[in-house]
Amino acid sequence: MAGGTRGTGFAVARTLMRRGCHVFLNYAHDEGGAKEAVTALRGEGLPGTATALRSDVTRPDALPRLLHGIRQHHDRLDFFVHSAVSFHPMDAADPAPEAMATDLTAALAPLVYGVRPLVRAMAGGPGRVVVVSSTGAQRVVPRYVGAGIAKAALEAQVRYLAVELAPAGITVNGVSTAKLDKGPRSGDPALMRALAARTPAGRLTTPDDIAAVVALLCSDDARWIHGQVITADGGLTLRA
Repeated sequence: MAGGTRGTGFAVARTLMRRGCHVFLNYAHDEGGAKEAVTALRGEGLPGTATALRSDVTRPDALPRLLHGIRQHHDRLDFFVHSAVSFHPMDAADPAPEAMATDLTAALAPLVYGVRPLVRAMAGGPGRVVVVSSTGAQRVVPRYVGAGIAKAALEAQVRYLAVELAPAGITVNGVSTAKLDKGPRSGDPALMRALAARTPAGRLTTPDDIAAVVALLCSDDARWIHGQVITADGGLTLRA
């Protein structure tokens, strides 16, 4: 679970633990936050288990080393969920090139550097790769150009990998959403109320909503879904 100690990644980890999975929570820097996340998950009495693993999966050797370590204790890996993200607000007409490159690297590097060891780790059974994207990949969101381009590239990566990994029994898909309701950390309350009012389902999407779709794509019932990015936003982006 890349980016698994907070936000959507944390919600995915909890949902998979409810299904009895052993979840490895990857994080890059915040060791205190990782310990809090594992303590919180273990404290819920879920049937699954959680282990935090520190590594910056945007580095070329990071994910291969993580997977090698996991395979020392487990026969294989069933799922890989990529929710790591970098976001630097900027305008398209006044971009910050280095910050944009960082956003792109965060989106693409885990699967660029990790795809071959992932295939080896998932050998011997069905595998699932799921990425978390954003509707900003397809729609223009103010000051979101760096992350938007990065997510658009990630969705293209999903399609290419889906075609090439399908013969190995590995599905590659994505989940996309619009503005998330993260409670007090959500941002401008007036904006949140306006977006909720525009959402046909009557409220904004929560991390748990995204986690439920990720869990679906990890299930055997989703074995015939390949290369798709499913939008889960309560119908918000259906509005004109």
